[in-house]
Amino acid sequence: MGSFFSKFKIFGVVMLFVSGVIIYLFYNALQPKKILPVYTPAMVNSELVAAEIQHVRKYHTIADFALVNQNGDTITQEDYKDKIYIADFFFTTCPTICPIMTKNMASIQDKIGDDVLLLSHSVTPQIDSVAQLKKYALEKGVDDSKWNLVTGDKKQIYELARKSYLAVKTDGDGGPFDMIHTENFILVDKKKRIRGFYDGTKVEEVERLLEDLQVLKSSYKE
Repeated sequence: MGSFFSKFKIFGVVMLFVSGVIIYLFYNALQPKKILPVYTPAMVNSELVAAEIQHVRKYHTIADFALVNQNGDTITQEDYKDKIYIADFFFTTCPTICPIMTKNMASIQDKIGDDVLLLSHSVTPQIDSVAQLKKYALEKGVDDSKWNLVTGDKKQIYELARKSYLAVKTDGDGGPFDMIHTENFILVDKKKRIRGFYDGTKVEEVERLLEDLQVLKSSYKE
């Protein structure tokens, strides 16, 4: 009799475990999957967007570019083809938010695989020469295989910032292409579309970016 009840007890435990697994699977199946938005100029603070495209509500992508990185190599959209990447705007002599942003971008660098790249644009290209960018890269622990710090024509960088990445304010006091960069990190998908904006000075925002990055990566496996 004891043996019968012992077997019944084991059966009950097994059934309880199986039931728990089934309930867990059903619960996960019923949960809506997170889908990242596709950002367009009309969805973003108008201060960060060129006036002529503020009305655009769809089909917004990052424009082609040709800029020079910390190693003197020309970097184009081809270097980021079929890659997810994270972009931002900075300058090497910035004493305020840039050191924090760079530190946080470096932490992201250490947590991404080879299928994700980083791209930082100088908003003071007249100061940030290739040599200056290389010095900064070495100081900040930049991995050249994952992260390009780029400089180049100021008008091109300004237009990328205001018409593509939607991430920089304008300042007309010193010239037509003056820029006030923001703390934004921008998540870009394989189709060159913006999928998220994050405050690069805040650890919790960096964590949110990394979570969204996994969501985006998973979307390519489905």
